[in-house]
Amino acid sequence: MPRARSWLRYLIGSVWIFHGLYSKLLHQIPRHEAIVGRVLGEDAAGWLTPMIGIAEILLGAWVLTAKWPRTCAATQTLALVSMNVLEIVFARDLLLWPAGMVAANLVLIASAWWLAKR
Repeated sequence: MPRARSWLRYLIGSVWIFHGLYSKLLHQIPRHEAIVGRVLGEDAAGWLTPMIGIAEILLGAWVLTAKWPRTCAATQTLALVSMNVLEIVFARDLLLWPAGMVAANLVLIASAWWLAKR
């Protein structure tokens, strides 16, 4: 079971790092900046998107450290729920599949809490 926990931790951490680095900092998925613009303002999207990316990378790194797992899971929950609500309310038309996004993020949250309780 410890091996499964390690793999799950790497998977969760890599999801955060991928979206922070590839999607936002490297601007490889421009839709992310469009969503940030819709939610937080077009004028701020250019500099806020990389800042959000850095925060996501740091969150992914935190997941990988396995330090303070319950606080980490709570932070991930707050981040994902906040992002999902804001994206659905303000940028639904920019989302590829809102229901799928919510389902995938619920699995991510459940996995984070499973790790936190172990």
